[in-house]
Amino acid sequence: MLTATAVLLLTACGSSDSSKSNDKIPGADTSATASAPPSADVTDSAERPKVTLPSDVTTMFEDWQTGDATKDAVLADTSRRINALDYAITEGNADEPALSFYYKGSALAGATNWVKEFVDAKKSMTGETRYFKPRIEVYAKRKAALTYCSFEGKAYLKDRKTEKSQKTPVTNKSYLLYATRLEKNSEGVWQTSTLSSERGSTACSP
Repeated sequence: MLTATAVLLLTACGSSDSSKSNDKIPGADTSATASAPPSADVTDSAERPKVTLPSDVTTMFEDWQTGDATKDAVLADTSRRINALDYAITEGNADEPALSFYYKGSALAGATNWVKEFVDAKKSMTGETRYFKPRIEVYAKRKAALTYCSFEGKAYLKDRKTEKSQKTPVTNKSYLLYATRLEKNSEGVWQTSTLSSERGSTACSP
């Protein structure tokens, strides 16, 4: 059996929920030319938690705006969900409230367990992760499916005590394809309810 540290080294800084849905995950051909982080402006009533990543942790979102208000809201809350997970990892807190704000159901259980893996291994994270190729389908008034890619070749594990990073070479395993489902709650927050990932996906690697 792999130790927690070995698992983290193998999977770098990505997370995955292995739960499967019997429904096909839809994805629309959505391509935006602008490369910009999602807007912080929202039109709903939710008071989103403040999440500030350490100076040595960066998330980059490419083509993360479509011009469609609903799809951009999905992307904005997805980016906040990603940052919330990174924040919980760097804080070493699996009970970080921002997790349950942006995750629900099996996705929340998977995210909580992922942070616990880091805590148990006495690890944190450092470096940069790039997210790109978002494909969205809003298939009901409050439901959406989103797939996207990530490049983790510049993201590394960091020892909590020594603060030394464990750099690994870039391979096709540095690229991941994520498939998620989201549901909009009563406060207007698009929460991720299911999440799965495929490391080394040809849909994401060059």
